[in-house]
Amino acid sequence: MDCEFCRIVSGDEPAEIVLDTDGVVGFLDTRPVFKGHVLVVPRDHILTLTELPDDQVTPLFSAARGVAAAVRDGLGAQGSFVAMNNTVSQSVAHLHVHVVPRTKGDGLRGFFWPRTKYAEGEAQEYAARLRAALATP
Repeated sequence: MDCEFCRIVSGDEPAEIVLDTDGVVGFLDTRPVFKGHVLVVPRDHILTLTELPDDQVTPLFSAARGVAAAVRDGLGAQGSFVAMNNTVSQSVAHLHVHVVPRTKGDGLRGFFWPRTKYAEGEAQEYAARLRAALATP
């Protein structure tokens, strides 16, 4: 199977991993809406939400909830935008939940998601801050 997210989950593709559990992996989006934008994916190759087995719903959304708290606590965001595409606008055919840090006046409007880039070494710093926030109960 040629799935970029499956390669990240298996460790065959590099990524800034911020969360790694038995059923879910969270990593920085390489083209973030805002820095600290995390993708939370099931370890299993599942295409869309409607195909997600019942026993994986809670682990996926519990992880997304934890990452939403981590972007607030670890990055100082005022809140987060949590979203998911199913087939349409799904750039990688593997279920993923976007957790995007938000602050008032950040300029995000509607469903147009402008993308940014990390400076050299910056992604590692954001990932470390998120990992630390996720490790704090």
